[in-house]
Amino acid sequence: MGTGRRAAVEALIRIEKDGAYSNIVVGAVSKQFSLDSRESAFASALVYGVTERRITLEFILERYSKIKINKLDTAVKYIIFTALYQLLYMDKVPDSAAVNEAVKLCTLMKFGSASGYVNGVLRSFLRDNKEIKYPDSGDFLKYNSVKYSCPVWLIRKWRGQYGEKQCLQILESSLGNPPVYARVNTLKTDAEGLIKTLNNEGVSAVKYKYLENCLILSDTGDIEKLQSFKDGLFHIQDAASQLCCMMAGAKPGDTALDVCAAPGGKSFTTAQYMCNAGKLYSHDLFEHKLKLVDDGANRLGISVLEVSLRDAAGFDGNENESADLVLCDVPCSGFGIIRRKPEIKYKAKESISELTKIQSEILSASARLVKPGGKLMFSTCTLDRDENGTVKRFLEAHPEFAPVPLELPQNIEHQIREENYELTLFPGVYGTDGFYFALITRLK
Repeated sequence: MGTGRRAAVEALIRIEKDGAYSNIVVGAVSKQFSLDSRESAFASALVYGVTERRITLEFILERYSKIKINKLDTAVKYIIFTALYQLLYMDKVPDSAAVNEAVKLCTLMKFGSASGYVNGVLRSFLRDNKEIKYPDSGDFLKYNSVKYSCPVWLIRKWRGQYGEKQCLQILESSLGNPPVYARVNTLKTDAEGLIKTLNNEGVSAVKYKYLENCLILSDTGDIEKLQSFKDGLFHIQDAASQLCCMMAGAKPGDTALDVCAAPGGKSFTTAQYMCNAGKLYSHDLFEHKLKLVDDGANRLGISVLEVSLRDAAGFDGNENESADLVLCDVPCSGFGIIRRKPEIKYKAKESISELTKIQSEILSASARLVKPGGKLMFSTCTLDRDENGTVKRFLEAHPEFAPVPLELPQNIEHQIREENYELTLFPGVYGTDGFYFALITRLK
């Protein structure tokens, strides 16, 4: 039996028990089990898939199990979930293989006594032709919670903030694989040249029609092994984040600060808009993350970037009013990137209650760094309007700052009613992550 299934179950256990991120755990278990590329890809698909569809899978299991889910051993639960996921969403896996390998996995992981139970649940589901009997569609919250595997409280929040139509669009866009976007390193090449180079490496690359120097990649394999990546011809950055950097308006010779810089995408793109001329300071709270930023800058040939370990909420007075541009990408709930990190949607509701306070503290500290006439770009990767109201509240309390109307590309429009200095991007509209940014200036 291949070890991909076992690796997936082990990864899912770690995600639940340790609160680990799926992308980090998948890599770790692949190394632990010495998976080849095929098994690693299979394990990864199972981990992301089960995490993405967990509420749906729980709903199915509750129907067929005589044992309450919270009474099951975590390993047995995920053995069933991985099998159900294969039965429902992986057409290339025969039903018999999904069931038989799940039963074998019980024994392999020393839960042989549960093998009959696991077999019975899966066979019963097969006898019903793998039909999911959803809750009544008249119950908007419960029905869509099961259909899109999203907690009821989060659906209620989105419905209240955006209405049912927009809420459904967010839910539909939260499932499936997101596009891979690359930012062309304009210090070394251009879009046409990079497309040709990538094509020669077997990578499909096309221009993203809404934004210059942004490419959509597919068939990449391991991106970090591409010679074009090693040569620093591009970096990976979602299109929403690239648009945010464009709207910030960095110029050659500017002094710019990125106060929550890791993993570095905004710093890199900003340096390119600066034509590698001026000063760019990239700060973060964690040293290991700053090394990623520094390594990335070196790979891309960016010489104006300087990294330092700083708490974004605790800048001292010596740096007041020094920057032409401050990038302030604050910690947030991450509800705009659920399709990249599906475990985010299972956060406890209470865990995000302090975020607006933290965001306000970082924004207030960052604003002190902006010189008269300088600008601050605030951004998040969430679709929570409570969090994204931080700038509005800041402006009401700080008359020395004013909004800067965004000069958006002609083909990008506001999707909701909001001020002209801010933009909310929804995944289902322009293909980006869910994202928010707002631009303000210190008055002269």
